[in-house]
Amino acid sequence: MWMSAKTQRTFILTLMVFLLGTPAYAQELKLSDLVEEALKNSPEILASQAKIEAARYRVPQAKSLPDPMFMFGYQNEGFNRYTYGEEQGSQWMFSASQQFLFPGKRSLKGEMVQRDAESMEAMHELLKLKTVARVKELYFDLFLTYKNIDLLKDKRDLFLRIEELTLARYASGKAMQQEVLMAQTEKYMLLEKEEMFKQKMQSLEAMLRAVIGREVGPPLGRPNEPVYQPFSLNTDEAVKTALNKSPEIKSRNKIIEAADTKLLMAQKEYYPDFNINATYFNREGNFKDMWSATATINIPLYFKTKQEPAVMEAKASRAQAKQELEAVKLMISAAVKDNLSMQRSSEKLMDLYKNGLIPKNTQDVELALTGYANGRTDLIIVISRLKTLLEYEILYWNQRVEREKAIARLQAITEGLASVPGGEKK
Repeated sequence: MWMSAKTQRTFILTLMVFLLGTPAYAQELKLSDLVEEALKNSPEILASQAKIEAARYRVPQAKSLPDPMFMFGYQNEGFNRYTYGEEQGSQWMFSASQQFLFPGKRSLKGEMVQRDAESMEAMHELLKLKTVARVKELYFDLFLTYKNIDLLKDKRDLFLRIEELTLARYASGKAMQQEVLMAQTEKYMLLEKEEMFKQKMQSLEAMLRAVIGREVGPPLGRPNEPVYQPFSLNTDEAVKTALNKSPEIKSRNKIIEAADTKLLMAQKEYYPDFNINATYFNREGNFKDMWSATATINIPLYFKTKQEPAVMEAKASRAQAKQELEAVKLMISAAVKDNLSMQRSSEKLMDLYKNGLIPKNTQDVELALTGYANGRTDLIIVISRLKTLLEYEILYWNQRVEREKAIARLQAITEGLASVPGGEKK
């Protein structure tokens, strides 16, 4: 059956789409799905959960009594023969002993381990918040990569238009061959940048897979455009909220409580522990069985080199924990201020690009193209203005993504896991 050239091209294109299917990058990639998958499958989160579970099992171990001891043996009189039942001192012996710590020591040991476990639980919440923020940042960076490729393709069409215009002017003797080569070189430079962004896309996907705990598979898909999320808190309110909700501060407070308990435990070591022992002596013949009960107490005689330095060590550890808490508060405050500054700066730059530089440069490019077509403008000016327009558009989307990344970090610091959903346009 005869088909026109146009119909043949349409048929071939349709067949290729059918055979190859929709490209994987065209599939929708939802941020909420990635966050949910990360919280469920992240190797770091799973490892942290296992660490907390192990810490909880240490609590009853710390509170438990030391293992009791059982002893059995035989005592014989003389070396010539077995004298059991014949001599008074020949006997079988059975003994049981149990060590008891000074009252309060066991509960303090359990409390120390319990506070350590609670500190790990708070750090686990911090790890989840950081994981969510990391997923969001990688998601937004991946979106930006796709967007930059779109911008390059869009500008490549303009450079093709310039190339065609240059070829037409060269054919009519109105332009030099150098102008043709210049237009073609700029087109290939855009192709080079596009390939670099594609390589970056693969790197971001690999990092995102590592965070969410997904093994190698098909491309993740194309992220949705980020939703412009407001952040209404001022600096003082944001800092106060962050300090009140921070899991890291909660963890540091638990460490201080554990240090306080360790100090009490060190002071308790001045008091002795004791051991109760009961022994049964089995004898035969005319000799009666015997029994004995004894108590052994350790004497903290060397307290100057043992208990006293232990108390000083515990005090130093508590002072360290308190200073680390203050350092964490300062870091959280600085992080809030830094991200708020980044958010506000990005918003101002976005407004400058969107409502000032991009519209003005778009008009400038059209005027330059018209001027070059009429022979009133040099090609170098057209290319320069087109490259400037592309740069401003890329900068606008860079600032848009940087703003959303700053908001994601602020949400992790001030709102916790309640801020997980959202961050993308449906």
